[in-house]
Amino acid sequence: MINCIIIEDQAPAQRILKRYIEDVGSLNLINTFSDPIEAMSFLKSNSVDVIFLDIHLPKLSGIDFLKAISNPPKVILTTAFPDYALESYDLDVVDYLLKPFSFQRFVKAVSKLSLSDQGVEKANESNATNSKSLFLKSGHEYIKIDIDQISHINSDADYTDVYYAEKKFISSESLKYWEDALSEYEFIRVHKSYIVNLKMVEKIAKNQIYLLTNAIVPIGRTYKKILDERYLSQK
Repeated sequence: MINCIIIEDQAPAQRILKRYIEDVGSLNLINTFSDPIEAMSFLKSNSVDVIFLDIHLPKLSGIDFLKAISNPPKVILTTAFPDYALESYDLDVVDYLLKPFSFQRFVKAVSKLSLSDQGVEKANESNATNSKSLFLKSGHEYIKIDIDQISHINSDADYTDVYYAEKKFISSESLKYWEDALSEYEFIRVHKSYIVNLKMVEKIAKNQIYLLTNAIVPIGRTYKKILDERYLSQK
């Protein structure tokens, strides 16, 4: 297990982090602090692998806190302000989470942890970059799904419909979010409202894509050229 602490003075932000940490099996939350001075004292006599550290704190900023402690553990910064990103990376932090961040973004940050030199397992290996699964937030639930089993994703006003196996999940994430999240896999945007899994394509006829699930997806004029050049023109 990876032992971690939270240093965050806002109760709502603490609750979100606690919930996210609970949902990642390899993380073990051992304490939460609103006061960075108290956290500093705790670190002197306790072993911690990771700190989830807010930048705007009372008495001492997260950046100053990080500069003040010797041999700090791994740090993932959390903040509502993007201004400190460059300075934070100079301090060799693992990642910089800009509030409000999704659970999927949190998992991505945790997967960057490399703690083998401290004799502990890597964080959430099943969700590392080379993994083929992700967590889908649907309502108040986080559902682990196999990426290869997603057939297509459809934008529906303020939500997206994710078609997975023989189910449909409603996600609060935008289509652009899914386009970015799936960019390293065999997914392509083929319409302003659709992303498809190329592994699920049975045939392409005219301006339509026929999927193995029997769904039919339209090809938008803007995206047809990209589809032709990247995939259909290959020998």
